[in-house]
Amino acid sequence: MKKLNSKVKYTLAVLSLFLFMTAFPYQVLASDEIQNSKTYHFGFKKSKNGQLPSIKEEGFEGIINKHDALFLGSTDKKVVYLTFDNGYENGYTAKILDILKEKQVPATFFVTGQYVKDQQSLLKRMVEEGHIIGNHSWSHPDMTTMSDVKIKEELKRVKGEVAKITGQTEMNYLRPPRGIFNERVLKVSKDEGYTSVFWSLAYKDWEVNNQKGKQYAYDQIMRQIHPGAIMLIHSVSVDNATALPDVIDAVRKQGYVFESLDQLMLDKHLIQP
Repeated sequence: MKKLNSKVKYTLAVLSLFLFMTAFPYQVLASDEIQNSKTYHFGFKKSKNGQLPSIKEEGFEGIINKHDALFLGSTDKKVVYLTFDNGYENGYTAKILDILKEKQVPATFFVTGQYVKDQQSLLKRMVEEGHIIGNHSWSHPDMTTMSDVKIKEELKRVKGEVAKITGQTEMNYLRPPRGIFNERVLKVSKDEGYTSVFWSLAYKDWEVNNQKGKQYAYDQIMRQIHPGAIMLIHSVSVDNATALPDVIDAVRKQGYVFESLDQLMLDKHLIQP
């Protein structure tokens, strides 16, 4: 009798599993696809002469849109969104903040754990002067190689420490470290309340021992300006720090305005006013 009961229980369990998979095949498949999703390194076709950049040839446009990630802002008006990656401090962020304050330009600073530990006064100043601090992960890893739990820990630690230091309790924007991502990373980040923010204007500016001068930085940025540009520049670059005042003036002379990522989200109706 016991053997019969065991067999019946086993049969019922198998039958229940079969019925579940039959009733929800797409959910099971979607979960498997996300867990085994392809890894990408963010790239884009650069803007020229004011034309819009494109990610259509990169293979990831679908998942970017599916998970409400951003690489391009509002393209129906001449607007630019200024963002910085702050992995560590190289002595130029205070100058950048001075410029932004003088020019009345909002910005988003994506910070890592190292920056959070070492630059508390600059973090406080960012928030006090009306800028947004975004998450760039605690240890700047390739998050596609990490478990969901570890990804959440990376993000939670940055958010928590920034809140302790600055009082900024909300952290809504994430820039995946190294620009490496897959659908699972986008989904986990979104589930944690983040909008993943990539970029539509950038150049190779992060090599501190290979800076090429103020004019080079200015030219690299200005040749890519386009409506809705999410501009990524690195705060470790002396070229960026010295070129920034002229860039801001030149961009405005072309009729552009600088807006925050919060304004972009309002325009896209992704957050409530």
